[in-house]
Amino acid sequence: MNITRQVLNCCKVIYPSSFFNSRGRFCTSQSTRMSRHTNSKRIEGLNKNVWVVFTAMTSDPSIVNLGQGKPDIPPPSYVKEALAKAASVDDLNQYTRGFGHPLLVKALSQVYGKVCGRQIDPFKEILVTVGGYGSLFSTIQGLVDEGDEVIIIEPFFDCYLPMVKMAGAKPVLIPLRVKSGKKTLTGADWFLDPNELASKFSSKTKAIILNTPNNPIGKVFTREELQMIADLCIKHDTLCISDEVYEWLVYKGHQHIKIATLPGMWDRTITIGSGGKTFSVTGWKLGWSIGPEHLIKHLQTVMQNSLYTCPTPLQEALAQGLLHNFDLMGQPECYFSSLSVELEVKRDRLAAVLQEVGMTPIIPEGGYFMLVDVTSLNQDLSHMADNDEAYDWKFVRWMIKEKKLAAIPVTAFVGDESKKQFEKYIRFCFIKVNTKLSPKLRTLHFHPDLERFVCVCV
Repeated sequence: MNITRQVLNCCKVIYPSSFFNSRGRFCTSQSTRMSRHTNSKRIEGLNKNVWVVFTAMTSDPSIVNLGQGKPDIPPPSYVKEALAKAASVDDLNQYTRGFGHPLLVKALSQVYGKVCGRQIDPFKEILVTVGGYGSLFSTIQGLVDEGDEVIIIEPFFDCYLPMVKMAGAKPVLIPLRVKSGKKTLTGADWFLDPNELASKFSSKTKAIILNTPNNPIGKVFTREELQMIADLCIKHDTLCISDEVYEWLVYKGHQHIKIATLPGMWDRTITIGSGGKTFSVTGWKLGWSIGPEHLIKHLQTVMQNSLYTCPTPLQEALAQGLLHNFDLMGQPECYFSSLSVELEVKRDRLAAVLQEVGMTPIIPEGGYFMLVDVTSLNQDLSHMADNDEAYDWKFVRWMIKEKKLAAIPVTAFVGDESKKQFEKYIRFCFIKVNTKLSPKLRTLHFHPDLERFVCVCV
């Protein structure tokens, strides 16, 4: 027996039959050897992500990026100074308490105790995680089971759907519908149909995910709308996961109300907040979940067996920022309220110019995003390669390539059945410095005034 056959026989002992072809020859191709090492079922079909796609498309610095919600305005100086000071303390560069740095959870309990009108236990009713994403993930993994149903309001922040699916649960979608016949639309003109919402609840409903102020519409749910949701949650013994990361960014004439403060809702609600949104420090990736001990303890179990803890210096600095503003709450100089005053001016300037150039903005009541209806531009995109792609995806791809201006397609925030309803909308972000885009002006021929649009929209 020659050496080659001896080696082949040894390989047949070591490797399974799938590594050999029909002639008994050893297969060394990567596709054959890796056939068993594919993705887990829990992430099947979840690989497409709007942020991955458009972050790659906007890497060219010549592109004006009004898509991603990345603030260009500086954070408060005292927050940055607190971080520098924390980093200079040796002990604050080491691990801290896994469920939240002690000073931070105490600061959160003070701020939200005042907002909610109740005492909040900093160690049993608060969990600090890696951003609002981490809070959502811990909540869904800790409380939602395989076979459960979770109601999601469209348009939704895009991670809700895959997180629910990864937990083995079924997303049940319901769209916000727009009132017809109005010339100028605001977030308030989008509503949940009461009968349609009630029809989505069943014996399998474990939770509903609420986002107020809503991203991307900017709708701030009213007390009456929240009470409608609360009544259904109580009737069907359903949890409420309330994503309130834009809670402080509410504009004149509107009020943010926490659904957890409504009668009967504290014991069934997880409220999610964000340090990145609160202080314009999205790169810090600190968020929190607040709720009753009997729910928070399950989120803590997820945290201790996955991420374990968050960076200590960042938590220390965020705590200092919260405590600074706790003493100023109710005063004009409090950052919790002053930032929305600054952003309201940017919002109104953007909306005015969009109207001038023939687009239809949806005026947000909160947050720092604006939905824009591009129907009136009547841009022919039939030449685009992927005819199966929704119109808004084509439109944004075309706008980036031809006009050097980026936005986000809104159908990334809805399910398949609602794509036709939303495919003529794109989303712009307006938390930008006024001088940021001055050197990047382009001749954007949607309309003669669109060059001015790029100049003033921020």
